[in-house]
Amino acid sequence: MSANLKYLSLGILVFQTTSLVLTMRYSRTLKEEGPRYLSSTAVVIAELLKILACVLLVYKDSKCNLRTLNRVLHDEILNKPMETLKLAIPSGIYTLQNNLLYVALSNLDAATYQVTYQLKILTTALFSVSMLSKKLGVYQWLSLVILMTGVAFVQWPSDSQVPAAKEHSAGSQLVGLMAVLIACFSSGFAGVYFEKILKETKQSVWIRNIQLGFFGSIFGLMGVYIYDGEQLSKNGFFQGYNKLTWVVVVLQALGGLVIAAVIKYADNILKGFATSLSIILSTLISYFWLQDFVPTSVFFFGAVLVIAATFLYGYDPKPAGNPIKA
Repeated sequence: MSANLKYLSLGILVFQTTSLVLTMRYSRTLKEEGPRYLSSTAVVIAELLKILACVLLVYKDSKCNLRTLNRVLHDEILNKPMETLKLAIPSGIYTLQNNLLYVALSNLDAATYQVTYQLKILTTALFSVSMLSKKLGVYQWLSLVILMTGVAFVQWPSDSQVPAAKEHSAGSQLVGLMAVLIACFSSGFAGVYFEKILKETKQSVWIRNIQLGFFGSIFGLMGVYIYDGEQLSKNGFFQGYNKLTWVVVVLQALGGLVIAAVIKYADNILKGFATSLSIILSTLISYFWLQDFVPTSVFFFGAVLVIAATFLYGYDPKPAGNPIKA
């Protein structure tokens, strides 16, 4: 039974990671009549859907009793305002990160994005060492060096571009790269900060995600009116929305919750497999279906290094070595 759950976890992780990246990329480059949907509004809707999903999960944990649900939400959120406010910082950063991912995938092909975004392993590791006093082993430090080298190769300029890719100027490629890099740092910091909060309190992950979603929707709405207020007044909140847009929104809303639910069945090696398969699938689909990417030998070499680094970071040798602390 546990083996079946492991493989199910692998399938869900690969599906969620790959489908979100590819559908988001496709939705941001698809040429249609009328205005394109505002990514800032999609982030807000995703946060609201995440709140709804978490409330349903808390309701399930409350044995499907509305009175118990109301008491839990009241006791854990309203009666603990300072605990709830702690989530404002990571929530704001997560909201920024979610918006940056739309910017990145509007300017980078899915394969390049997938590989480059693995730098979040590096930022998470560094923030874990500095904020949680975690100790990294020799293999983990080595994997971080390999990871940086691999990403550098993936970002190496190439003359081999398809016509669709040439439509993006060097400036837009740089915008995409900067968006990914900032998203990696925000992901690392917010993830470690959230982990720190979870370790300091006994509140459930679902309650914490409701708190995150609450602040995320507020920060998201502020972003909508600050950056897209003019377009919003002209064409409305749901301008440009279609079936594909809703697929992207649902995948973004439920993705993190799905991963949180299955991660207890997935060890580091399995997560490494999921990341590797997702990179390979994104590369193949970008080349054959989206046709916005031509893989080069340099890209393949960099991707192999990133995949190897992912496995090496999760490698836990039985003989415990002397850890190294930054």
